[in-house]
Amino acid sequence: SMMGNVTWDYGEDTVGYTTGAAVELNQPKWALRYTFFQMPRDKNGYTADDQFLMSPQRGADGPFLRSWAMAAELERRYTIHAHPGTIRFLAWLDEANFASYQAATSILLANGPGADISPARAYRYKYGFGLNWEQEVAKNVGLFSRLGWNDGQEETWTFTDVNYSASLGVSVKGEAWRRPDDTFGLAGIVGGASRANQRFLKAGGTDMLDGDGALTYGWEKAIEAYYDFKIWKTIHATVDYQFVINPAFNRDRGPVSVFAARVHWGF
Repeated sequence: SMMGNVTWDYGEDTVGYTTGAAVELNQPKWALRYTFFQMPRDKNGYTADDQFLMSPQRGADGPFLRSWAMAAELERRYTIHAHPGTIRFLAWLDEANFASYQAATSILLANGPGADISPARAYRYKYGFGLNWEQEVAKNVGLFSRLGWNDGQEETWTFTDVNYSASLGVSVKGEAWRRPDDTFGLAGIVGGASRANQRFLKAGGTDMLDGDGALTYGWEKAIEAYYDFKIWKTIHATVDYQFVINPAFNRDRGPVSVFAARVHWGF
């Protein structure tokens, strides 16, 4: 949930590959960016790029003019009393063979959970907005926050099922405890589903990550803490803990604790 705008169903395939282009105009105090990328033909599927990366070959792009993801971002950099900050505004628009939540829900109510919802699919548009803020508040201490929203009427195609989200966190460098290359972070995030998404899940629908036949709705809430420490020169390790309440928007599930560790080697 912390790695990006979780409401943005952005152009990629199930392992992160796709074809597209990105352009950027970068000035001293602002930047403007635009991207256009292909969507996979199938929900959570592989794109044509994967023909070169796996055997047996599989995957395909959707029709070039009907299966794509566009996004534009405006970034503004500033300082407040010598403390740097950045704010970014994101707008995006996708087209793919999305199932309408409303049409899919009607099929499930008529035929029961597990029914084939492919008749609810058609080439439709899906759009959303995001806001990303970073601000240094003191030496070695920074705040960060993200807001995200999408229209919430179409199924997820490549990323997550969240329709609304908000996060806030703090990042602290380790200079105060004589570990200047270490970083401690703490953040919280809440995510919600649109009414159309809720009705779909209650009817027994399953989306990209959510759905188990029923739903007692509640906002998904998570808190995450991590510590990134330097081992040697360009080698860092991180330990991470996440606590999730109402996973998949369901008050009948969880809470869940997730522990993680990772190593990063730059060369």
